[in-house]
Amino acid sequence: MRLLAYTDARSVGGAEIVLGYLIGALGPDYEVGVLAVERAVGEAVAARRPGTVVATVREPAGLRDRGALAEHRRAIRAFAPAVVHVNQAWPWAGGYAIAAAVASPGVRAVAVDHLPVGGAIPRVRRAGRRLLARRLDAHVAVGERAAREVERLVGLPDGSVLAVPNGVPAELPQPAPPLAPGTVVGSLGRLTDQKDYAALVRVLPRLEGVTLALVGDGPQRPALERLAAELGVADRMLITGWVEDARRHLPALDVFALPSRWEGMPLVILEAMHAGVPVVATDVGSVAEAVADGETGYVVAPGDGDALAERLGRLVADGELRRRLGERARAVAAERFSATAMAARYDRVYRAVAAGDDPAAALAR
Repeated sequence: MRLLAYTDARSVGGAEIVLGYLIGALGPDYEVGVLAVERAVGEAVAARRPGTVVATVREPAGLRDRGALAEHRRAIRAFAPAVVHVNQAWPWAGGYAIAAAVASPGVRAVAVDHLPVGGAIPRVRRAGRRLLARRLDAHVAVGERAAREVERLVGLPDGSVLAVPNGVPAELPQPAPPLAPGTVVGSLGRLTDQKDYAALVRVLPRLEGVTLALVGDGPQRPALERLAAELGVADRMLITGWVEDARRHLPALDVFALPSRWEGMPLVILEAMHAGVPVVATDVGSVAEAVADGETGYVVAPGDGDALAERLGRLVADGELRRRLGERARAVAAERFSATAMAARYDRVYRAVAAGDDPAAALAR
């Protein structure tokens, strides 16, 4: 099976990381290439599978860059894949690769949406994306709810987008030392408005004796530090800044929390589950398809500070509850959200479309 994975990302984010996990977990009968507009991104994806060929194409300029389209078509034909996997960080990415793939004889096109968000998208671009989506051999999102949201955003028929959950490697790196003494509620990620870490700072005064550890950095850091000082909890909040392989800090957390405003299926939640850490997260995207409320953690409505504080407080106060939910989270992650499980599902999709069969039926088997 010859598979060409395409990304038009200019930097490495969650969508590119999970693409690397995917190609690394595919079987040895796959010959994989990576096509990117940024060589460093392509090489980061390819690093998960030694021997993967990386090629680059020029980033398209606007909606009618015929030269870029021709370059994409030449690159696809040069690799001669059975399937092109177009990795989309959001529903409006990857259009040139989709157009080039569907115009290449003998090539099947699979598009994968990672983050179902809209934005101020011009009408002509929305219409063009709908037309392209209908030419795909398979259209995938990272969960059932995310798939329905992509359909709504793009204007696609109900049930036309398939769901393949994200997965991460089950193996954890060597754990790092604890970030703070006592009980630690923590999170990993960029400090951005999307993640709404301010919600965690605002409930910290209600979690007596708890340290909030944020492993990462980003534009919201100064605002978070000011908020912590205003609330009198600056001495109980730790921001590490950027660290290499932040997953090493997960096993030392008592509770993992992610109060995002929007998501697809965030990898860091799956990593926390593999580490056996109970999760409290907002019910956005397909988060609730991973975090089973009351079983592997808790989900709360975005912006519901009272519910967030109550669920965190419940876990902080009950070590046996943390242990039980954490063990169940680890078991669920091993069964459903490993890179191996994800690759097995995509393998069924790729083989179905390559054979001209129904990928939905293949996934259902």
